[in-house]
Amino acid sequence: MKTPTPAQLAAAAVTTILTLIAAGCGTDPAATDATSETRSSSSSSSSSAGVEPDDISLPPWPAPGDVPARVAAAGLDLGPMGTAEHYHPTLAITIDDQPVPVPPNIGVDPDTGAMSAVHTHEGDGTIHIEAHTVGEKFTLGQLFTQWGVALTPTQIGGVKANAGEEVRVTSNGAPVTGDPGDLELEPEQEIELTLP
Repeated sequence: MKTPTPAQLAAAAVTTILTLIAAGCGTDPAATDATSETRSSSSSSSSSAGVEPDDISLPPWPAPGDVPARVAAAGLDLGPMGTAEHYHPTLAITIDDQPVPVPPNIGVDPDTGAMSAVHTHEGDGTIHIEAHTVGEKFTLGQLFTQWGVALTPTQIGGVKANAGEEVRVTSNGAPVTGDPGDLELEPEQEIELTLP
């Protein structure tokens, strides 16, 4: 696995310290709301309301505990399972020739049992789409936002591609270009993410 450089570790430490300091200080609620709105207008693979994806840690990545905030950051709602449409894409992640598990209970609130329309139950890479509206579109970025793991064309979590390389993405065996977070989830789709 690719090990973060000392500069990356130092930057992460500074970011963490600044975040902790800001969290302990009083803030103007209006400023917090403006910050949240700015973040929520970004792409589906980024987050909102102060919930940032983990772009430092190496795998494996567990399902996060702050489910309601992460579901909201993904632009989704928590509630009972939708019944209008139900299908199951699968996700396989390989980093440095090693499989990375997709944990159970991404998008499932452990306190209430409520779920988003995009969630996992098993630890086998099955993504459950249980929507309230037929034809609603969901993306791989929404799953990763709920998972709390960074996903960009050159990075998965804290693992970055080498210079000149990118995350290889396939959907049903066909190469996919562009931002992997924008990949739309489809019935019985087989998604593979690979970092050499």
